[in-house]
Amino acid sequence: MVSLAAMLDRENGTGHPRVYPAAGAGKLRGSNASRTRRFLPAIRRLLIGIVALLGAAVFGSSTYAQSGAFAGMAGVWAGSGVVTLDDGSTERIRCRATDAVGAGGNGLNLTLLCASDSYRFDLTGNVIAQGGQLEGTWGESSRGLRGNLRGRGANGNFQVIATAPGLTANLSLTTRGNRQSIVIRSESGFRNASISLSRR
Repeated sequence: MVSLAAMLDRENGTGHPRVYPAAGAGKLRGSNASRTRRFLPAIRRLLIGIVALLGAAVFGSSTYAQSGAFAGMAGVWAGSGVVTLDDGSTERIRCRATDAVGAGGNGLNLTLLCASDSYRFDLTGNVIAQGGQLEGTWGESSRGLRGNLRGRGANGNFQVIATAPGLTANLSLTTRGNRQSIVIRSESGFRNASISLSRR
């Protein structure tokens, strides 16, 4: 009696039945699937490790960037306050500020826009801190004013004098967590402004 294998050998004339490669391929596919199943957990662990390392690196660099004089101030702030005008009258004002921190936490780019029904000021400032001393420039766009800033401070408390031709103003800025207060006293334009902001 001739076996099925022998019949296939005779038909193909190769000595190797066609079913052998198919069977071998099936076994190989099973082997690859098995290997894939074995390696998937290891690949997942590797990917998780890479993501964790990248996250640590980003967090670390972010922490470093916020370790200077202006640490914790970056963000958008909004709130309200009171401005006292030259004639002694007062008005409620609504304010919005944006603090951008750079230079390893020792540079501050500040914009402060405040407005009431009849009064408005739009301040910008660029300040660098070094050894507790502050220097920079400021401007007020609605009146076309530009000048210099000098002062001192750290740990969220800053006292600054802003000067421009014909104008001198004192500015105090205090930041505690998500609260920020700004007090401005001027010899002209308005007497003072007191503003309370919260981080948005």
